[in-house]
Amino acid sequence: MSPTATLSLDHFLEGGFDLRRQLADHLSMELQELERRLPLAVDDLAAAHPGAFDPERAEAFYETAVGTGHLLELAAWHLSSADYIADTLRLQAQFACGHVLDFGGGIGTHALAAAALPQVEAVWFVDLNPENRRFVEARAERFGLQQKLRCFRDLEAPELPAQFDTIVCLDVLEHLNDPSAQLEQFASRMSAEATALLNWYFFKGFAGEYPFHFDDPQLVERFFRTLQSRFLEVFHPFLITTRAYRLL
Repeated sequence: MSPTATLSLDHFLEGGFDLRRQLADHLSMELQELERRLPLAVDDLAAAHPGAFDPERAEAFYETAVGTGHLLELAAWHLSSADYIADTLRLQAQFACGHVLDFGGGIGTHALAAAALPQVEAVWFVDLNPENRRFVEARAERFGLQQKLRCFRDLEAPELPAQFDTIVCLDVLEHLNDPSAQLEQFASRMSAEATALLNWYFFKGFAGEYPFHFDDPQLVERFFRTLQSRFLEVFHPFLITTRAYRLL
């Protein structure tokens, strides 16, 4: 069976592209133990804050401190929010083509789905967390996509193309201490007809349930000013937080 058929929306909705089994194998964990830990994953990761989280060292935190806890937290989110995420996959299928950058791609759901699309030439997965990269590499090999999906720490890797035809950055910008600068970097790496799929949530929660999000009003205002000055929103019909943009 081809990756396109294997990585269908139905397959995702059935279990996140066989996420439970793959994660259990990757972590050398019994499925029963994985099921016990998944509901605790969000609280376990949040427990690292505030002691382990310094906003000035956010990059180092995500690279070295969160470890496999981030895999579990992301897996819990993808499995519990499958209907919502399925719409982001539908949106990606509408716009993705050529060389795709998946920036901060986590457990690789969107990178795998993009790599399975016939109109996509290559997927460049970028994520600070080495545990995430190792897991996504293992998933890509499992689906026979290792030649089409490659993983890197950051955008400075010399192997990456100078420009991308699609950029996917979901649930990442609110974790950056300078999201405006990230938008500028995206703009500089987009081809003339490229589309960027972006979302954000600059809010720590009513009860502090999102301690790793930045919400400084000046930071948020700079972000929206940059967004409005550099990008044009492209309409899409899905009722989700993700938006599609092209360069002005």
